[in-house]
Amino acid sequence: MKTTNFKIKIDRKSHQIDATDQAVGRLATQIATILRGKNKAEYSPQIDNGDFVLLINLDKIKFTGKKMDQKLYYKYSGYQGGLKETKLKDLYNNRPEEVIKKAVWQMLPKNKLRQHMIKRLTFK
Repeated sequence: MKTTNFKIKIDRKSHQIDATDQAVGRLATQIATILRGKNKAEYSPQIDNGDFVLLINLDKIKFTGKKMDQKLYYKYSGYQGGLKETKLKDLYNNRPEEVIKKAVWQMLPKNKLRQHMIKRLTFK
């Protein structure tokens, strides 16, 4: 049996997205679509052909409802009593880029390509 190794040339573009007055979930959906490459005509789910995304004006993002006080992020160490929770307000004040990164991370496919896709998301 003969196997052929071929490389696919991927043309990656750079997208700049302004986060001013945009809701977190809708913004994360838009970013995940670009990172995954679903906005291209040559989209294929098994190939990582997404583009680069630069997010600007992250401090002017919009949160709807009472999310700043009620939304919690959980982190579990694996040990008894190792469940830690962080409010959205605290995480946003300390590291605002982490809020978007977590939302986009959960929207990307749960496979080996996810880590490579999230590396193309940068903040300014």
